[in-house]
Amino acid sequence: METWQRNLVVLWIGTLLTSASYSMVIPFLPLFLLKIGVHQHTDIWSGALYSAAFVAGAIAAPYWGSLGDRYGQKPMIVRAGFVLFVIYGLTAFVQHPWELLVLRTLQGLLSGYIPGSVALVGSNTPEDKVGYALSTISAASSAGGIVGPLLGGTIARLFGNRVAFGSASVLVLISTLLALVFVREMNKRRATSRPSVLGAIGGALHNKPLVTALSLNMVVSFSIMTIEPVLTLYIAELDPSASAKNASFLAGLVFSLAGIASVVFAPLWGKYADRIGFAKVLTIGLAGGAVWTFMQIPFHNIIAFAAVRFVYGAFFCAVYPAINGLIVRSTEATFRGRAFGLNQTANQIGNTVGPLVGGAIADATSIHGVFWVTGALLASVTAGAYALLRHPGLLPRSEQAPHTPTP
Repeated sequence: METWQRNLVVLWIGTLLTSASYSMVIPFLPLFLLKIGVHQHTDIWSGALYSAAFVAGAIAAPYWGSLGDRYGQKPMIVRAGFVLFVIYGLTAFVQHPWELLVLRTLQGLLSGYIPGSVALVGSNTPEDKVGYALSTISAASSAGGIVGPLLGGTIARLFGNRVAFGSASVLVLISTLLALVFVREMNKRRATSRPSVLGAIGGALHNKPLVTALSLNMVVSFSIMTIEPVLTLYIAELDPSASAKNASFLAGLVFSLAGIASVVFAPLWGKYADRIGFAKVLTIGLAGGAVWTFMQIPFHNIIAFAAVRFVYGAFFCAVYPAINGLIVRSTEATFRGRAFGLNQTANQIGNTVGPLVGGAIADATSIHGVFWVTGALLASVTAGAYALLRHPGLLPRSEQAPHTPTP
């Protein structure tokens, strides 16, 4: 097994475990607030816990990316892994909501295992395998998002939330030790500049293809997150006779279908991107995401709606790996950590603003209105991505030449 293949296998496992550990903890924080005695302003506390990590992560990610460019991505992965191990472990012992808020803020400021893994894989994989490798890492993250809530919910039901948080800590420790022992960073070129968030932003602004990729990430994240606050409510409306417990189960099942589709189809899209280019695969994924977002509107049967969500996931799983691929192709290895740090910032901005806008749209119109707006946003981004194919200066040079199938 070649070094890049071993790195991919180890970081696939690590990303799966880290993603699972995250989703074992985060979805259950609102319920945990009730268990530690927060019965007033619970919604405000819950929103603060989610937003704190997003905002902190958006601020800190470029700095850690700069450190990665200077000292290597592997040290950043190991650092972030040990930080998450400590934070999840401490979460098991909190007694007050402000303690949770502090830990969530620290998590946003100090974490970065998965972005570091993406940057390392993108910089240490042969050029003709980058699409496949990045899509494989994306599939691992999706798989962790499926396994985590099931595992966390089961442990919490049998032993309590604190044991679930402790179990998440153990999982991320395993992923960290795997990276520490088995990952080898072959690309030793290092940036010589001092770590600086402003310097990272300034360097990015001079790179039009990188700015294009970052803008796409932010708008796409914003678009899909507009629907997140209301999707569970809509699923419950499709089967009004279901109890609250069954509605939660159905919502979890429908949510997981898009993730399952990603696990199955993301590596296939990655191989296709290596043949025809990331920009073309991005456009196809966005077009499919837009069409199948609109297709979710007319179905008022839970089974049909679930099937449509699966097809949506099969197309949309091409989007983020393609954006990551464009970032790899847009940057030198010595700037790649900063590029993915800024990519994380763009993603967090979209993740923060999207749910607020989606909730406001649903309140002003209806849940169907959110589907219409989300579909229209994705259609607009698709048109923009297609226009990029006609403006070579906004794409990496390797994306401008015609791609031919690899024998």
